Amino acid sequence: MREVDHQLTEASPVAASPVSGTERFASLDTLRGVAILGILVMNIYAFAMPFAAYSNPMAMGGTDYRNIAIWFFTHIFFDQKFLSIFAMLFGAGVVLIADHAEQRGVGSVRLHYRRQLILLVLGALHAYFLWVGDILFAYAAVGMVVYPFRKLMPRMLIIIACLMLPITFAAMHGFSYVIEDMQVKAADYQARVAAGETLDEKQKKILERWDASRGFMAPEPEDLQVDIQAYRSGYPEIILYRAPVVLSMQQGMLLLFSWRIAALMFIGMALMKLGILSGRRPVNFYRRLTFAAYGLGLPLAVFSGFNLFVHDFDPIFAARYGMAANYFGSILVALGHIGSVMLVLKAGLWQRLMDRFAAVGRMALTNYLMHSLILTTVFYGYGLGLYAQLSRTSQMGLVIVVIAIQLLLSPWWLGRYRFGPVEWLSRSLTYWRRQPMRREIVI
Repeated sequence: MREVDHQLTEASPVAASPVSGTERFASLDTLRGVAILGILVMNIYAFAMPFAAYSNPMAMGGTDYRNIAIWFFTHIFFDQKFLSIFAMLFGAGVVLIADHAEQRGVGSVRLHYRRQLILLVLGALHAYFLWVGDILFAYAAVGMVVYPFRKLMPRMLIIIACLMLPITFAAMHGFSYVIEDMQVKAADYQARVAAGETLDEKQKKILERWDASRGFMAPEPEDLQVDIQAYRSGYPEIILYRAPVVLSMQQGMLLLFSWRIAALMFIGMALMKLGILSGRRPVNFYRRLTFAAYGLGLPLAVFSGFNLFVHDFDPIFAARYGMAANYFGSILVALGHIGSVMLVLKAGLWQRLMDRFAAVGRMALTNYLMHSLILTTVFYGYGLGLYAQLSRTSQMGLVIVVIAIQLLLSPWWLGRYRFGPVEWLSRSLTYWRRQPMRREIVI
C-alpha cells in the first residue's frame, strides 16, 4: 500500500486528499442529510418489528386506524423515496470524487476501489454484528461496477438507467412464481408429513427452503413469534439468528435489486453532470421539476398503497404486480423531494435548519450507523428490549427524537472536528494516511 501512495505522489504534484470544506457543494450535503434522515422513517419499522411489518401493517398493529394511516403516509412519501435519493447521491459522489482526484493529477481508480472495499467491509460488519437492514454492502458492491461508466454523457447514463430499471421488477415478478410454487409444494409436503409419510431428499430441501423464506414472503404468527423471541434475546443469540438472514438478504440484494441500485446511481451521475444536484440550475427549472415529479409520482405512490391494501398486502401479489406503481413512482417522488429541497435552498429559506441538514449530510456515514447503535439498543434484548412492543405512532415519536438529536449534534461536532468519526476512519484508510481530525479554531 505504501508503494501505491508513493506512485500516486510521484505521478502528480499533489497527493490524493479528501474534498475540503471549501470544495464541497452545500446542496449535496443538504440532500444527503435529508436522505439519511428520511431513510430512518422507514428503517424504524425494521428495527422495531419483524421484517414482514415493513411492507405489511397488518403483520403488526392490525386494523387500528393509526397503524394503517401511518403506514400509508410513510409508504406514499418515504418508502423507497429517500433510498433512491441516497443512491443517486452515491452515484454523484463517484463522479465528484473521481473528478476531484483527476483535477489534481491523481489516478482515481485505486482510490475509488479502495473506498468501495472499505465500505463493503464496513457494511458486512454492520449487517452481521449490528443490524440486518444494512445498505452499505450492496451500495459498495454496485459502486465497484458503475465506476467505469462515470465519463459517459448524461443522456447515455439516463438511457442505460431506463433500460436497467425494469430488470429488477421483471426479476421480482418471476421470483414470485418460484415462491408461489414453493409455497404450494411446501403445504403438500407438510400435509404428507402430518399423515406419516416420509419425504425424499428433494422434497425435504424444498420444505427447508420454504421454512427459511416464509418469514419474509408469507409469515405465519408462529414465525413472527420466533423472530420476536430471537431479538429479545442476548447479543450472541441475536448474531447467530441474524447471520443466515443477512446472507440471504445480501444475495437477494445483489441478484435482484442491484439493477435498480445501479440505475439510480447512473441517474445520480447524470444529474450531477447536468448541474441539477449541485444547485446550478435556475429556480424555474427546480419549480418545474418539483411540479412534474410530484404530479406523476405521488398518484402512483397513492395507487400503490391502496392497491396493496385491497389485496390484503399479499406478498405474492406485491412481488408480482403490487410493487410496480411505487417501484417507478418512488423515483419520481424522489426527484420531487430533490426539487423541493433545491427550491428551499435557492430561496434562502430556513437557512439555519438547512445548515443543520448539511451537517448531518457531511456525517452521513456516522449518522447512519448511529441509527443502528441507538435503535438496536432501544429494541433488542441486550438493551431495553422493546422489540415488537411500540406502536407505529410511538416509533414515529422515537424517529423525531433521533432526528432532533442528530440535527443538534452534527453541527456541534463539525464545529470542532473536520469529519465525523466514521468518515475520518474511512478517509484515512482510503488515502492511506491519517487525516487531521481537529479543527484549528482561530480566535
